[in-house]
Amino acid sequence: MRIVRLPGIHHDANATLLIGEHSALLVDSGTAWYQLLQEERIRGQLGDSITLEKIILTSRRYPFSGGSKALSESFEIPVFIHETAQSSLESGDFFTTWANRYDSDMPIIATKPIDFSGTISLDDSIIELLETPGPSSDNVSVHIPSAKTVIAGALLPRADRPLRWDVPTGNLIQGIESLRLVQGLGAEKLVPMHGPILQGREHIFSTLERHCAALEGIAENDGVMPRAWPRSAPTSLWCDPVPTWPRAEKEQTD
Repeated sequence: MRIVRLPGIHHDANATLLIGEHSALLVDSGTAWYQLLQEERIRGQLGDSITLEKIILTSRRYPFSGGSKALSESFEIPVFIHETAQSSLESGDFFTTWANRYDSDMPIIATKPIDFSGTISLDDSIIELLETPGPSSDNVSVHIPSAKTVIAGALLPRADRPLRWDVPTGNLIQGIESLRLVQGLGAEKLVPMHGPILQGREHIFSTLERHCAALEGIAENDGVMPRAWPRSAPTSLWCDPVPTWPRAEKEQTD
């Protein structure tokens, strides 16, 4: 199985293709702003012999889900999301999806609920979908054990940017628990919301430890962030530590 990150453009979250010999899955779609470009990138990776079978969304938020309607219709495939997020997408609610914060309409998207009791098979690989709340109640992480890879989405905005919990359905304690869960998987590759893939087991472990330690300190301080941290922009799904956390030396584009 090939794992291909389609770098997020502007506000888009990273999208990731999981490509088998004859079929593929797409994790997250990006916004609705670049849907034609996203489709072109996907078809370029798949060629004529590989069929895209489904879209899995790790969050209801617009940077992850906005383009899924167009891609679903173009490839004639279903969209899967956490069951608590279905009503937001199926009603085109631009408040809970945060599309209003991007001055965008939210497309009405038909969805199917993710079944967390089972796994997905792609060739000889097993794909696990994990509930990892914190940035939102519906946050999902994707674990591919055979590839030692995790797609973390909003749970890890970037190596130098910790998640936000002060948003609708966000939860600081659950965010820490979810990060610890991902840390325990021993991944050697981790796809964040934005930016390059994090590489190397020790590096990923230490990066997640930095995030957990910072959030645990905030939890001990009754949820109050350090005074030096500026308030994030309304559209931001991450916090901005001061001084800036280092970005990883082992980060790569794919």
